[in-house]
Amino acid sequence: MKRRPNYLAGLGSLVWLFLIGLPLYVMLAATLQDRADYSANGPLAFPKHVTLHNYTQDFSNGFGHFFLNTLLVTLAVVAIVLLLVPPLSYAIVRSRGRITTGVFRLFLLGLAIPAQAVIVPMFYVISKAGLYDNLIGIILPTAAFSLPVCALILTGVMRDITPDLYEAMAMDGASPWRVFFQLVVPLSKGGLSTIMVFSALQAWNGFLFPLVLTQSDSSKVITLGLFNFQTEHGIDIPGLLAAVVLSMLPIFVVYLFARRALVQGLMGVGGK
Repeated sequence: MKRRPNYLAGLGSLVWLFLIGLPLYVMLAATLQDRADYSANGPLAFPKHVTLHNYTQDFSNGFGHFFLNTLLVTLAVVAIVLLLVPPLSYAIVRSRGRITTGVFRLFLLGLAIPAQAVIVPMFYVISKAGLYDNLIGIILPTAAFSLPVCALILTGVMRDITPDLYEAMAMDGASPWRVFFQLVVPLSKGGLSTIMVFSALQAWNGFLFPLVLTQSDSSKVITLGLFNFQTEHGIDIPGLLAAVVLSMLPIFVVYLFARRALVQGLMGVGGK
């Protein structure tokens, strides 16, 4: 039986495409024209004189340094999460001890505490530790607030691994660490990709900790560097949007290559 085309669904898709495409067009079009043309023609006008001046000007205004700082913070946070969360989740799933259960409950408690509620004591601790206005002072609290969600995600993924597989490796005489590296890690690729992308997003888009825990330009990240486009005479919108486009590219590339494993991890299938 021949199915009739669903015109309503097609119309809905076109509306959704328009709603998504219009902001992207406005943003990209603004970055390809200078400030005077943007003010004269408006945000919806197509660029008459295409220029890459906004992108080059961003780097001359220190965007490259902010980009490097943000990249270092993001890589360090992802490294800490990938170093601590997988063995912790494995211990939570395989152990039935009170200490392990208490640690997991403590992590779950961290989900209910927003960063805004502890920013004042966090500032005090970071200052007393001599890490104020230092990238390490941004890395540690950002990683700490990423751990609870990442542990919850990866624990759910590891619980989907059937007990028969653990028993088969135990019969072969495999040690817990061998089971972890040869069984659990390969079957948890989706969950690992999920926590990697999540922690990278938390670090890359972080604003509160850099705002409160840093001061000098040498420690600024992208989210704070965007303030440089606001002057006493107004905001350089084309330059600002060009910086936004540049800041989006790394996360977009990470998501592009990890999207399949990311979806699988969120669905709880663990890449199996």
